[in-house]
Amino acid sequence: MPVRRLPSLHAVRAFEATARHMSMTLAARELAVTPGAVSRLVRTLEEDLKAPLFVRKAGGLELTPVGRTMAEGAREALDRLHEATTGVRMRQHRRLSIGVYGHFLSRALLPRLRDLTLSLPSLEVDVHTSTNALDLLPTRFDAVVAVSGLGPQAGLVVRPLMPITTVVVAAPQRLQRGPLDFAQVPMLHTRPRSEDWRRWLDFAGMKSIAVRGGSSFESASQTLEAAAADLGAAVAIEGLLQPDLQSGRLAIAHPARRPTTRHFTLQYEARLARDPSLTAFADWLCRQFEGETQTAVGSAAP
Repeated sequence: MPVRRLPSLHAVRAFEATARHMSMTLAARELAVTPGAVSRLVRTLEEDLKAPLFVRKAGGLELTPVGRTMAEGAREALDRLHEATTGVRMRQHRRLSIGVYGHFLSRALLPRLRDLTLSLPSLEVDVHTSTNALDLLPTRFDAVVAVSGLGPQAGLVVRPLMPITTVVVAAPQRLQRGPLDFAQVPMLHTRPRSEDWRRWLDFAGMKSIAVRGGSSFESASQTLEAAAADLGAAVAIEGLLQPDLQSGRLAIAHPARRPTTRHFTLQYEARLARDPSLTAFADWLCRQFEGETQTAVGSAAP
């Protein structure tokens, strides 16, 4: 077989990106190099082909006839190379980085991670927690578990895990003294969810009761710890209460269950939708919460 005489792959990539964007600046941004480097690589390819690929005009770039032919061939070749490398990657799992809202991790995900090890023993997952929504951006991780609506989001895959319904909880010993008087009971607050009490009281038909100041905590987990210590009552996410209810540390203090339009969701960039490792993890996680994503249509509040 004759030896193939091929141009520089770096030069081909720089040319293909420039032809797609019709801009060396945008091509440089995509390839994470300088516009000068893109210009040199395109010039190298032109010298190798002994033909101009662009006409450089005051209004911008324009492909020559040779450039149009080369752009089509380069795009097809790079697409086939991408498909080949994706096929190789599909035969092996890579390590994933998953950002998770901390309270969801401790109450819902940690008890299930043993099943992940049993179901997908070759898949390795690094979990990174935060209570700050600005930290849980899909662009910073392979995927994130965060709070959002279910509507489409540009460039993202959003898969529902658990609807957010809020209830009021307290220590069982406090409830043994009788029904809570919400005009008097100490209200425990989670600072990132500062509107929870007002919204729950309004939903429960107690609009005349004022939300009073009281102890406040930086995370929902800390707020529940304070409620379990009988420091007062707290508004909690019902789907994350099972460990506390089953252990008897907390009890639901009022029958009102306030549904919302928000869910815990798994989110990742659409460009990763065919990544085999991420797909395996996402499918496993969604199976864990099957049956928990049904909400009453039309009854959800913000």
